Amino acid sequence: GINLMPTLFLLHPLTAAGYVGFANLPNQVHRKSVKKGFEFTLMVVGESGLGKSTLINSLFLTDLYPERYIPGAAEKIERTVQIEASTVEIEERGVKLRLTVVDTPGYGDAINSQDCFKTIIQYIDNQFERYLHDESGLNRRHIVDNRVHCCFYFISPFGHGLKPLDVEFMKAIHSKVNIVPVIAKADTLTLKERDRLKKRILDEIAEHGIRIYQLPDADSDEDEEFKEQTRILKASIPFSVIGSNQLIEVKGKKIRGRLYPWGVVEVENPEHNDFLKLRTMLVTHMQDLQEVTQDLHYENFRSERLKRPGRAVEEDMMDKDQILLQKEAEVKIMPCIMPFNLPNLSHGHWLNLPQGKHFDYSSTHSYKDALSC
Repeated sequence: GINLMPTLFLLHPLTAAGYVGFANLPNQVHRKSVKKGFEFTLMVVGESGLGKSTLINSLFLTDLYPERYIPGAAEKIERTVQIEASTVEIEERGVKLRLTVVDTPGYGDAINSQDCFKTIIQYIDNQFERYLHDESGLNRRHIVDNRVHCCFYFISPFGHGLKPLDVEFMKAIHSKVNIVPVIAKADTLTLKERDRLKKRILDEIAEHGIRIYQLPDADSDEDEEFKEQTRILKASIPFSVIGSNQLIEVKGKKIRGRLYPWGVVEVENPEHNDFLKLRTMLVTHMQDLQEVTQDLHYENFRSERLKRPGRAVEEDMMDKDQILLQKEAEVKIMPCIMPFNLPNLSHGHWLNLPQGKHFDYSSTHSYKDALSC
C-alpha cells in the first residue's frame, strides 16, 4: 500500500538556516522610538548673572530666550522665584527631541533666600503628581512626560566652594531630581584655581551627604573609546563651563568663544573648559537620566503618595461606593416596582413604592425597605 499521509520534516531553525531573526528586534525598537520622538526636561538653577541662559543656548544651538528682561538691583530685593518653562522641538538627522528647559529666575536674588526653593520643589512635585494622575487615568497611551529629568545647578566661581544656600537647596531636591553641579564662568579662574575649587566642592558635597547624579559605569562589552570617555566624564565633575553665542574668527575659522585683550577663550575647546564634556554627558546619558528619574525618583514619590492618599481620593471612593449601592438597590427592587407603576415611568415616578413606601436616595434604610418589598 501507498502511504498517503504527509511527511513532516521538523528542522531546528538554527540547523536549517543558522539565523532565526530576532536579532532584528533592536532595529524595530529603534524605528518605533525614532517615529515617536523623545522628550526631555532640563532644569537650570542658580543665581542671576552666572550665564545659565547663555550656556543653554550654547548647548542646543538655539535661542530659547529671545526677549529676556533683566531686572535691576532694586527689583531683586523683594523678588520671588518664578518658573519659566520653554519648550522647543529640535530635529537632528531625522531624530526629534522635544526639549523643555525650566528656568528659575529670582533664585537667590532676594536678601532673605530662606524660602526661595519652595517654588522649585513644588514645581517638581506637581509634575510627578500630574504624571501619576495621567498614568492612573483612562487614556494612558499618550502621556506627556513633563517630569524634570536633570537639574544643572550653577555654582558661583567667585566663592570658596558651596554657599549655605547651595547646600540647603541640593539637600532639599537630591531625592527628587538628578543634580549635575556646574561651575559657571570658568574663564574667571586659572587652571590651578579651577582644580582646587572642584576638589573643594566634591569634598563639601560628600561632607553634607548630598547625592548628585552618578554616571553609570561602562559595560565590559563596550569599546575602549567609550570606556575612556566615561572615565574622563566622571573625573570632570563638577563641570567648569563657559558659554558664548558670539562667533569669532580665529585662524580663518569661525568659532564660538569670548574675545579678551590677551586672547580668545574657545567654548568648544576641551583644553579651555568642560563645555564639550557637559554636552557629551547630557546627550550620551540622556536615556539613563530618564530611567533614573522613572525608576528611582518617580517610584519614591509614587510609593509615598500612595501610602497617604489625599482626603479627596477617599471621598471620591466613598461616592463611588454609594453610587454602586444605590444602583444595586434599584436593580433589585425593579421586579416589585414595575407591575405597579409602569405607566408612570416616563414621568420619573416609578420609585413610589407599593404599600405606602417611598424610596429615599440618601437613606440606607430605604434600600433595606425597598429590598423587603
